[in-house]
Amino acid sequence: MRISDVAAEAGVTVKAVRYYESQGLLKPRRESNGYRAYDEDDVVVVREVKALLSLGLTAEQTYPFIECLRAGNERADVCPASLTAYRTRIAEVDQRIAELSDLKARLTDLLTDAESWRTNQA
Repeated sequence: MRISDVAAEAGVTVKAVRYYESQGLLKPRRESNGYRAYDEDDVVVVREVKALLSLGLTAEQTYPFIECLRAGNERADVCPASLTAYRTRIAEVDQRIAELSDLKARLTDLLTDAESWRTNQA
């Protein structure tokens, strides 16, 4: 299978497939003419990486999931390292929520203060 076929089947661009390969997430075979040869397993990997990136994981954080697939598991998220990666991402999201909540509270305080000042000036 050619790179354009993998990209089309996985719903990504050829550039994305090349990026995943440069990150070590894909390891296509080389044909005698030097062309990369992909198979259905590569399509599964690309789909999995795409899904994980959409959840905010970095390419590096997807390694445990891909290794889980390569170990012969039907799902990429059943291995202990994958579960740890999920927990890490959840902790990052929780931290971001806390930061945004703090920001909202500060902005609300500033708005309330500004509205009060404006009312007192009228």
